[in-house]
Amino acid sequence: MVSKFKKKSFWTKQFYLWHWVSSAICLMTMLLFAITGITLNHAGKITAKPAKIEKTAELSPNLLAEIKVDDDEDSEFKKALPGPIRQWISNQFDVTTGGRAYEWSDIDIYIDLPTPGGDAWMSIDRETGEVIYEKTTRGLIAYANDLHKGRNTGREWVWFMDIFSGASIIFCLTGLALLWVHSKRRPSTWPIVAAGLLIPFIIIFFFVH
Repeated sequence: MVSKFKKKSFWTKQFYLWHWVSSAICLMTMLLFAITGITLNHAGKITAKPAKIEKTAELSPNLLAEIKVDDDEDSEFKKALPGPIRQWISNQFDVTTGGRAYEWSDIDIYIDLPTPGGDAWMSIDRETGEVIYEKTTRGLIAYANDLHKGRNTGREWVWFMDIFSGASIIFCLTGLALLWVHSKRRPSTWPIVAAGLLIPFIIIFFFVH
């Protein structure tokens, strides 16, 4: 009997430990996801005035020489920007283009720069060196909604979301384990758990089409 009690006590302590650790990890992100769940459900009722900025600049002759049209090249292809031009863009517009391949034509280079809560693009004229940069933002709520969906957020945020999801699973399972530990003293535990399980399926079956 003592051994069984000690074993139960050990696992109860483990459940509490993992429950509070996982809740600490996912607390703020879970609040973000809960709030943006509401804003996404009512996205049509939440209006925001897009803000647009446009900047122009011109490549120096030595940089322009790096992208000049070659008579032997295809009319359209994809290719990464040369390193010096990537650095110039970063200094001039505070924009990171990275080593990704972009669309080149015999007229210009089109650079798509999607971002959470907005869109951006850049065009580099291969004849004149004129660079046009345009960015549109749709406000904080749109930004948070895109974080919720993982839209245009980059791999680091995707990795964080995977960690958050794992922590949330541990949080839920250890919470369920603690419900089981205390269920004998709380008779309403399993009826409430059953309701939480069945209600979403009932709504989906009868009301979601």
